[in-house]
Amino acid sequence: MASKISGKEVAKHNSRASCWIIVHGTYCLPSHAAHASTAAWNGRHLKLTGNSYPGKVYDVTEFLDDHPGGSKIILKYAGKDATQEYDPIHPPDAIETNLPKEKHLGLVDLATVEKVEVTITDEEKQRQKRIEARPPLSEILNLHDFESIARQVMSEKAWAYYSSAADDEITMRENHAAYHRIWFRPRILRNVTKVDWSTKILGHKTSMPVYITATALGKLGHPDGELNLTRAAAKHGVIQMIPTLASCSFDEIIDGAQPGQVQFLQLYVNKDREITKKIVQHAEERGIKGLFITVDAPQLGRREKDMRMKFEDEDPSVVSETGSKGVDRSQGAARAISSFIDPGLCWDDLSWFKSITKMPLILKGVQCWEDALEAYDQGLAGVVLSNHGGRQIDFSRSGVEVLAEVTKHLGEERGLKFPNEKFQLFVDGGVRRATDVLKAIALGATAVGVGRPFLYAFSSYGVDGVDKALQILHDEFEMNLRLLGAPTLKDVVPSMVDASSLSNHLVAVPDDRLYMTNYETLQTARLKEVKSKL
Repeated sequence: MASKISGKEVAKHNSRASCWIIVHGTYCLPSHAAHASTAAWNGRHLKLTGNSYPGKVYDVTEFLDDHPGGSKIILKYAGKDATQEYDPIHPPDAIETNLPKEKHLGLVDLATVEKVEVTITDEEKQRQKRIEARPPLSEILNLHDFESIARQVMSEKAWAYYSSAADDEITMRENHAAYHRIWFRPRILRNVTKVDWSTKILGHKTSMPVYITATALGKLGHPDGELNLTRAAAKHGVIQMIPTLASCSFDEIIDGAQPGQVQFLQLYVNKDREITKKIVQHAEERGIKGLFITVDAPQLGRREKDMRMKFEDEDPSVVSETGSKGVDRSQGAARAISSFIDPGLCWDDLSWFKSITKMPLILKGVQCWEDALEAYDQGLAGVVLSNHGGRQIDFSRSGVEVLAEVTKHLGEERGLKFPNEKFQLFVDGGVRRATDVLKAIALGATAVGVGRPFLYAFSSYGVDGVDKALQILHDEFEMNLRLLGAPTLKDVVPSMVDASSLSNHLVAVPDDRLYMTNYETLQTARLKEVKSKL
């Protein structure tokens, strides 16, 4: 075995002229200890406990200007251990995959490595106190509660990335508000002693008409990242969609699944089609059951909350820095990690996808009936009616509103009835209650994707949070099917909802003193009081 490189030798290469970094030389919290530890969620602060991994040295000199996040952040760790910055943003195999083999210099003697000094700010100390003050999970009553707690215990950068949406964030709010314009027409005197809300998605069984939709950068919220979702999905018998931009590697997530566990893949199409082909065929080999191709992101939307965090991190003199590929480094985490996405993706490319895989193909991000009809005519397995969680073009309509339009027009144009096994309709965005899901089912959806609530759940409580979130939905389905008079999902039919106001986009804010005085804002879970240890 070759001798290890000395940390002192690595430290010499600390400039743009010669830049070496160490990755995976610090400690990684085991999943069972992640939240029991006094460390922050992402394992960066305070004392760390867990298992050490061998440090590897890489020469990234020639990669500096090609790094989607800019050269400045790499140079900050030149000659040092960069793991604490690398881990939450990148899959563990990212550097191994993207850096030429000759730039993999070998292992480092960790005992000789200069430790990166981590300053624990007063703000971080306060955040740690808020983490200690989280209410017990027994006091979390709905999915809104997870969002309330997450906002208080997550780092500002992580919260900004997860919660941000495009421009004025009108569409993000509309995604949930649209469900408030659909009203139930319950039936009575039906035998609902037993109710069953299980179904099939693309032919695969699921315990409820919900799947965990793809969301990026899971490790920003918790050191186990997307594995929290994998584990909870297995326990509850629901399907997880693996994101292209996961913090965990694709194979790590697949390996974390239980035997027979069904998983889908969300795909951002790379400008380099050979890379896309490799990803798709590898996914099929590993047993992925459906390929969801994102089609609403030829360019990422302007997510200003995320952008403001980037501005705060930058030296004012380099805020407008751009790399050799013209990526504006000031645009926040989302823009920095997605510069590879192909804006030239078009309908003609679908025949190529059919030639490289036998997996069912679903377009994710369809926003009008005309495109849903084209997808059907091209023989695809379905579409996700989605506006990317309100993160792309602001003032795009909610998925559930588009759903009502799609079922109407595809019925008129092609005689289709929904739900339809051969061409399935999915919706995501704004779902917070089982009643939201049931409204979508009544309008013809096969299932609904839920994203942010599960992010907030594991950012607040780890895998136990996702477990609790799914249990909440389970209980809500049971109650609401009984109250609707629907023993099964097949009994949740269009006549059970009044969607006549769905396309009304006027949201009135009451300017009435009596109303504002007598009605309080919806209450959410609260932090508990923690006695000072001083």
